[in-house]
Amino acid sequence: MTPAETAAAHWDGRIIRLIRDRENHVYEMLTPGGRAALRLHRAGYQSPEAIRSELWWCAELAKAGLPVPAALPSGDGRLLVDLPDGRRASAIAWMDGEALGEAAKPNPRPLARVLELYEALGALLARVHRATDRLSLPPDFTRPRWDRDGLVGEDPLWGRFWEHPAATPDQRAMLIRARDMLRETLDGQVGLIHADVLRENVLVNGRSISLIDFDDSGFGFRLHDLGTALVQTVQHPEHPQLRDALMAGYGTTDTELVEAFTLARTLASVGWTMPRLAADDPVHKSHLERAVTCADRVLNRL
Repeated sequence: MTPAETAAAHWDGRIIRLIRDRENHVYEMLTPGGRAALRLHRAGYQSPEAIRSELWWCAELAKAGLPVPAALPSGDGRLLVDLPDGRRASAIAWMDGEALGEAAKPNPRPLARVLELYEALGALLARVHRATDRLSLPPDFTRPRWDRDGLVGEDPLWGRFWEHPAATPDQRAMLIRARDMLRETLDGQVGLIHADVLRENVLVNGRSISLIDFDDSGFGFRLHDLGTALVQTVQHPEHPQLRDALMAGYGTTDTELVEAFTLARTLASVGWTMPRLAADDPVHKSHLERAVTCADRVLNRL
């Protein structure tokens, strides 16, 4: 059996298809209880304690009525299963819907509808944050920290983006300027955040939306969730409208801080590419160009 089939057997499941291959391999799986998402966690990315903490958080949010995927116990009651190849597997409830969008692709929906969805997304993020603040975290709860050090410290979570080998001298200088500015600027309420609110992680189902893929969640600035939700559209002409709709739904008017967190995510994404993509992958160049464009705009605005 393949590793995915071995993992699926713990839920008496059958693999339907591969959905995503990024930090984790994610499969659609059919179980006796219906469809589920099976995750094979990349070895060394998140600790077992961190994965169990994520699963606990999502389960509690789902219990509170939030549209997020709850963890599904295996046949013997475990939420996290060790696999023979050294990886670990978990299963979560299936969430219906189509992605809000895809990276590097225009949104096919009319702009008015997209603005409605971004406002709804802002409202959902506010609900997630409020519901989280009402929880009492277990003593062994652990997740990464998307705080100032995690974003723009000397050793950010996703790497020293300003040392990207493909960056030109001018680009590197701009990344350093942006990093130094953000070290002085980033501020606001801190708590558990999703930290990866990309369009692929927001599912649209009729008039409702749901939030999936909490794999990068952690403790950080709450407005960083808004910044990540805007990072893929930062170069689009409708970006200001999408930002304003998202902020209206969330209930904030601090445009400059939201833009600062959008910039922080563009920088982090540059760091993300370094150990993960082949040296000739065009995403290196596009992420660098996006970060520099965003940095130039934010630096000239603040």
